[in-house]
Amino acid sequence: MVKKKVLIVDDSAFMRKLISDFLSTSDQLEVAGIARNGEDAIAKIMKLSPDVLTLDVEMPKMNGIEALKRIMSECPVPVVMLSSTTKEGAEETLKAIQLGAVDFIAKPSGTISLDLHKIQDEIVQKVLSASQVSITKLLKSTTSIDFDSNKECQKVDIPQKADHVTSRSSSLDFYDNHKKKIILIGTSTGGPRALQHVLTELPSSVKAPVLIVQHMPAGFTKSLADRLDSISGIRVKEAEQGEVLQDGTAYIAPGGYHMKIVQSETILKVHLTKEEEPRNGHRPSVDVLFESVSIIDDYNKIAVIMTGMGTDGTQGVKKIKEYGTVKTIAESPDSCIVYGMPKSVIAANLSDEVVNVDEIAQSIMKYMM
Repeated sequence: MVKKKVLIVDDSAFMRKLISDFLSTSDQLEVAGIARNGEDAIAKIMKLSPDVLTLDVEMPKMNGIEALKRIMSECPVPVVMLSSTTKEGAEETLKAIQLGAVDFIAKPSGTISLDLHKIQDEIVQKVLSASQVSITKLLKSTTSIDFDSNKECQKVDIPQKADHVTSRSSSLDFYDNHKKKIILIGTSTGGPRALQHVLTELPSSVKAPVLIVQHMPAGFTKSLADRLDSISGIRVKEAEQGEVLQDGTAYIAPGGYHMKIVQSETILKVHLTKEEEPRNGHRPSVDVLFESVSIIDDYNKIAVIMTGMGTDGTQGVKKIKEYGTVKTIAESPDSCIVYGMPKSVIAANLSDEVVNVDEIAQSIMKYMM
């Protein structure tokens, strides 16, 4: 088996050594080289042709963001960012994802994390997953929308039509004027860009709340919600304990908490909990959210599963289908950065439609009629 070559970019010799040691434990990864800053990284990419690189956000000479811009324009390669968990670090990380980074890793305790071993498995898994991402697909997903932070986000029309669209049943059996609707979205790696594709296309008049689980650690979901809110017609916010769901508002589960929805007579409320263990390695978990919504009466549900590693969401969709009326939209492999979560739903024969990410909002609105 040919190992994937990794370039480690960090200004700290200690961090470079730790990350190198962690990645070397995988029989699928080979540390091909190290770089001390952004300028050094670009030279090493040209020389070593790595399959993936880790890139620290905070570096001298050329920081991670500036380095990423040059890398994606001059010598594109899948990138995993390493970031601090500060508010500034979260915002810089989201900027990096929008510029083309595949994923990010939050350091447990700042720039020099002596306890980085706590997330050794996460580092290996994310770097390995990123090494398998198609750079062509990544560039297409990055350049197909303009990330200027204003409400008039202009999109560049890049065709991404799926080879097929599957539907197990007519949408006509979903329409019921006597029932309200709930929109549910679950996503992971590649999710921030996918969410931007979808949420910016939903009209502010949409007659349903939108509930979102994006796998992210605490401190990052608030920045994600604020950024998406600034460019979307609908309101986007990080969910808060006890708040009443409103139509035309998207609620993102806060990192570190499971989000459940509880029904109190005619209203729906958010319930956040840290008491339950992570599900599928995640808290928040898509399954936990979907399962809580499955038992809510008098609502039709629209469930969307987009790009991400693993199978989170599959059991939740299954539970909703057992209890009530739901239409499930899975993102096509043609546009997925990581075809894990949608693949699992499709393989379980739970999807009603399989469409590219730039067609998902249209599919959602079809069921809102």
